[in-house]
Amino acid sequence: MNADNPRAGSARSEAEELLAASADWDLPPSRRLHCKDLLMQQIDHDHSASGAMPPTPSRRRLPRPALALPVTALALALAGAMVVTFSGGDHGSAPAAGPTASAPARADGATVTLDRIAAAAMKTDATPVEENQFVYVQRLARENKGAFGGRVVLGAAHKEELWTTQKRGRTTTTGWLRSSGKDAVMPGQLIPVTSAAPVGPGLRYPTYAWLASLPTDPDDLLELLRTRTVVEKGDSKDEAVFRTIGDLLGSVIMPPETASALYRAVARTPGVTWIPDAVDAAGRHGIGITHQASGSATRSVLIFDEKTLAYIGSQVYFVEGAAGTAGDVLFGTDAVMERGVVDRQGQTPTEAAD
Repeated sequence: MNADNPRAGSARSEAEELLAASADWDLPPSRRLHCKDLLMQQIDHDHSASGAMPPTPSRRRLPRPALALPVTALALALAGAMVVTFSGGDHGSAPAAGPTASAPARADGATVTLDRIAAAAMKTDATPVEENQFVYVQRLARENKGAFGGRVVLGAAHKEELWTTQKRGRTTTTGWLRSSGKDAVMPGQLIPVTSAAPVGPGLRYPTYAWLASLPTDPDDLLELLRTRTVVEKGDSKDEAVFRTIGDLLGSVIMPPETASALYRAVARTPGVTWIPDAVDAAGRHGIGITHQASGSATRSVLIFDEKTLAYIGSQVYFVEGAAGTAGDVLFGTDAVMERGVVDRQGQTPTEAAD
């Protein structure tokens, strides 16, 4: 089993019921920040097709693919969605274990913890993924659904299934996504994950073969990530790299040697600290590793199982003082429930095993 292959057995029964639920739910507005990214990417794509300026990278707050969806559908999902201000002390139904619970958050604590995580990753097995197969990842996600200009209100946990292709060449379709449950976008539909122009294996299209080709020396790996990670305005290089690593952990199956090197690379990132208790979208408690650059409006938390040390999910906060907040405000969280290898999009590991 891969080091980052948690199962749903330790999740709450409510999460298990959701995972077993059918996809025919109503479509409330949710996944606000993600939909904003989708809309901007579609606009960029239209501009590129008409000879306008090329698109610029969009920020991903949680690991999410870029989907080519109609602008009209995205506009409906975006209506009243993007929150930039907050009111009072009511921050919606956010889980506990926020940053105020991270008393011993020290750099040396993070280093020791990440060394343990890296060692655990080396002891796990991972079957190489073939070029004609797909990496399957199932997540629970909760995202901000508050009204424009209003307070943050986390939506209900919904299921997301991602199938990533493993083609070695360049492609415009890197995978497929299906969401289900309350607050899901386009529930039950298998949607292609696309880019405006063909992309090859890399940070935007992380195939198993590409991950296996990365350097396993943590310093070399960190340097590669720093070189290839796009830094957006207002971000530091370290913050951008930390977010990129979080994106990888939430969406791939990784060779043990690569996973171990990646965790040791995180330990070498300035500003990384340890949180003794963090909660993922399934309600599972784990160890948190976080990073916040000076002046940044957001802070990400990577969450690891307390016993197995496998990666299980993430949290994203607006930090205290950003947009007038009185304290850190959780505006997104997810939980990795299952990973596997399948032979076609739409297939689950259980179906593949039958």
